[in-house]
Parts: sequence; structure tokens; C-alpha cells
Amino acid sequence: MRQTLSFIPTLRETPADAEVKSHQLLLRAGFIRQNTSGIYSFLPLGKRVLHKVEKIIREEMEAINSVEVFMPALQQAELWQETGRWYSYGDELMRLKDRNDREFALGATHEEIITSLLRDEIKSYKKLPLTLYQIQSKFRDEKRPRFGLLRGREFLMKDAYSFHATPESLDKTYDDMMQAYSNIFRRLGLNFRAVIADSGAIGGKDNHEFMVLSEIGEDTIAYSDNSPYAANIEMAAVQLDYPKSSEPANPVEKVATPDQKTISQVAEFLETTPENCIKTLVFKADDELIVVLSRGDHEVNDVKVKHISGAKLIDMATPEDVRELLSCDIGSIGPVNLPAGVRVFADNAVKSIVNGVTGANEDGVHFKNVTPGEDFTVEAYGDLRFVKEGDPSPDGNGTIQFAKGIEVGHIFKLGTTYSEPMKATFLNDQGKAMPYIMGCYGIGVSRIVAAVAEQFQDDSGFTWPNAVAPYEIHVVPVNVKDDVQRETGEEIYEQLKAQGFEVLLDDRKERAGVKFADADLIGLPLRITVGKRAAEGILEVKIRETNETVEWHKDEVQDKVREFFKK
Repeated sequence: MRQTLSFIPTLRETPADAEVKSHQLLLRAGFIRQNTSGIYSFLPLGKRVLHKVEKIIREEMEAINSVEVFMPALQQAELWQETGRWYSYGDELMRLKDRNDREFALGATHEEIITSLLRDEIKSYKKLPLTLYQIQSKFRDEKRPRFGLLRGREFLMKDAYSFHATPESLDKTYDDMMQAYSNIFRRLGLNFRAVIADSGAIGGKDNHEFMVLSEIGEDTIAYSDNSPYAANIEMAAVQLDYPKSSEPANPVEKVATPDQKTISQVAEFLETTPENCIKTLVFKADDELIVVLSRGDHEVNDVKVKHISGAKLIDMATPEDVRELLSCDIGSIGPVNLPAGVRVFADNAVKSIVNGVTGANEDGVHFKNVTPGEDFTVEAYGDLRFVKEGDPSPDGNGTIQFAKGIEVGHIFKLGTTYSEPMKATFLNDQGKAMPYIMGCYGIGVSRIVAAVAEQFQDDSGFTWPNAVAPYEIHVVPVNVKDDVQRETGEEIYEQLKAQGFEVLLDDRKERAGVKFADADLIGLPLRITVGKRAAEGILEVKIRETNETVEWHKDEVQDKVREFFKK
């Protein structure tokens, strides 16, 4: 492609609203442009990278017998109402009405529509298993779009859905997807980890996220320093034994704690430690207020609270909710003398506390000498806290360390989460109607472009890996007004194109400094500069990944290029 015929609007200055390097460079190098908050156009270079990512994904999907389809982005509300997600999905679901006042959603995901498609077409176990996938735009009304392509309101996604007659069949496809995803991210050159994750609004049970390790990641990964164990911090299990103190339980004592709101303030005021305090939180679990307890030095994990309580939606109660329930501010709540019927859940560490400190459900007052089982009851104990660095790894090997990650893929075992409410059934080998057993598997295609861009860059611009670079070779005649340089550049360009290489020719009438700066910014793997020694047949070649420069004779260019790209 001739650069004068393409659309590559590079920028010298970094846009003020671009927070992370990948976003800055994608804008500056002319790969994308923002239309409005969280919505982007892919320009020619960006579209070529996107196409190459899609190609790798398609190859790996087809290798495990997934079949491509294309479903509508506009989905009728009735399907989402069948599963209840029309009401529970939240504000991220973009809803609209047509001229007949009929309600629709712009597809945030496609579980309902694919399930409706299969229930009308597949009636026998003989047609199973079946895996269908698509690559299509998705829409989510993000409260705070940020980081360019990493968190947008419209984005490109590969979503696959598998249908099975038996759990064993689902397990096989899940393992195949795990391997296919690993292959995809390795081919892209990404530094990634597959981690245990929460299913969120999708539902289902077993699932893994694929995280690209990055300091700008919005997710925290908890991993073992001595084994393959890795989990999203929301799902990392805590497996510790908490020895109970042998000291006798003392009578409860009410003490004034004026203006002492936090655990650390109360502990210091009462001359104790946070470990001896019982932190009390109130959550709204669906439509019910519940009380959750943890040790004062621990942080409650709301995902684990959701699981132990059986709620579909979990959120912190508002100060108004707390005052209505307990007649006090949040800083003074505790588990003693709660109103009848309030469910109480506690982290395992709470059970070991003897003569602890907790709020008295009275502003500016706390209880001393509170002991679980003696002074209040708990419906269920469980692992309800966030893991901490230095905790033992749940698999028994090593200790937990933290890293930041960008989620680029997520796979789920859905089971019958969607098929049962939607009455999507097949006849098994005994002629009995059974709900499909399902899995779903997503990859953020446009997010991958940003993740690769975040990983492959230096101070001058991109250093695209061969697998996804928009072009393989950048041919740069320094001065197109010089007949020898221009004609040599054209000759090399045509020769390499004829050999099947993807070549970008900088045929612009620009200064050498502008051309070199743009070439580094765009970051193609190989740059061939046709300069003052062109009359001698000598060319300067720059390997963008390492910034190493060498000289080649023009007669050896084709052989050298084939060797470089191993073609």
C-alpha cells in the first residue's frame, strides 16, 4: 500500500484525555479515532491489526470444530425476560424501543438469542455436541469508559456457545477451549495467565479468565510463587486454620467510643488490635439486608458473600438502609442484639475471636469482651475475605503474590442456567426431554488490540509482533524527489509485494525526520530505508523490535526478508 493512498493521520502531540500508553499510541499512530466517549472508529492500520487478530481466533476455533454464525445485535426484550436478566443485568444493558413501543436491547452478550435459536432447531441428542461462535460488536453502557479500547461502550467480541447432552461432553469442550485460548494468546505473543474467576452477570459455575499481565490492568491476580495456581482476587480461596484463644470469655462490657469510626481508631482507643475487632458490614442481597462479619484486619469479599448468601445481586447497604435497620451510623454497627430475622454470615477468622470488640448499634458506643457463639449467633461461617499477599496458596504450594491484569478472555460452564428457564430441551437416548447443558466462551477482540499495543511498544512507538503487525515491511525512500531513491524504493516495493509480503511504501513528499518518526510510531517489524547510498545499491534496514540497524545490498533484499520472516 502506498502511504499517499492510505489514511494514516499521525499526531505529534499526545491527546490530553488519553490516560494509558496504548491509547495514546493508537491515537497518535493513526490506528483509531474516538467518535464519542467509549466509542471508536478503526482506521486502516487499526482495521488490519483487528483482522489479523480475528484470523488467528478463527483458525483456533475451527481447529476444535467450532462453527461460525452471525446473530443480530438488536435483541427483543422477551428473550431476556425469559431468563430474568432483563431485570437483573443492570444499567449496562442498552435498552430501546421501536416505533411500535416494543422493547429491545443492543446485545451485550448472546446467551438468550443463541439458546432460542437452538431450542427451535436441535431436538435430539444425536445432533449434540455443537459449538457455534461469532465475531460481532457488543454494547454495554459503561459508567466510566476509559483506557481507549480496554473499556468501551461498543467493542468487538468473539463469543462462542456450546450445547451438550452430558456434563462429560461439556468438560471436553471446556478443556478444548482452554487450550484454544492459550494457543491464541501465545500466537499473539502475550504474557498471560488463565485464572479462576467469578461468573458475574453471565451465570453458571466453573469458569476461567485469561489475563494479560500489565501494570494498567483493572483486575488483581492472586498467584502462587511456587505453582501454577492463579485466580482473580475475587475468587482466590483462603485456606487457613485460625487457632482459638484459650482465655475464658468475659462478660460483655459497653464502652463509650466518641468520634471513633474506623477499626484502627477504635482499636487504638480501646488499646487492642484490629485482629481482635469484629468488623460488621450490612449488604443488600437481592431485596434483603444481611449482616456480614470479618476480622478487623481483613477485607470482606462481596463475591464470596454473594455465593454464601445465595443472592443473585449483592451490594453494600446505604447509610439510610443501615440506620433504618439498626438505628445507628455505619461506624457503630455490630452483631449483638440484632433485630429478629436478620441473617448473619461470618468469615472463618471470626470464629476464633474471644473477648473481641464490636459496635453496639448505638452511635459512639462499642462492646468489649464479645465472643461468637456466646453473645451472638451466626447462620454460616465461610471463606468471606479477600486473600492477602503472603497467605498460603490454596493448592498448598507456595505463598500468594499479586499482579495486575487485563482480562482478554473468559470461559464458562453454564450448565442449564439458560436452557431451563427458556425451556430449551432435547430428547436424550431414552427419549426423555432434557435441558441442554451449555458452555459459553468470550474473547475481547478489540480489547486484544489494546493489550498487544500495551505490551509491544517503546519510547518511540509500537514494536508490533509479526503475527498482528498491520504490514510486515515499511519501505521508506528518504527523498522521493531523488530519482534513484524513488525508483529504488518503487522497485523494492513491487518485488516484495510480488513475493507475497505486506508492504507499506512511504511515497510522501515529507522531510526525512517526519518519515522516520512516523515509521517508528507505526512500528512495523522491518523498515527498509532507501537513502543517499541507493546509487551504490546499499540500503539501511532497521529491525523495529530491537532497533538494530544493518546494511543490505538491494540484490539480497528478497532473500534477507524471507529469512527474517521465516517464509
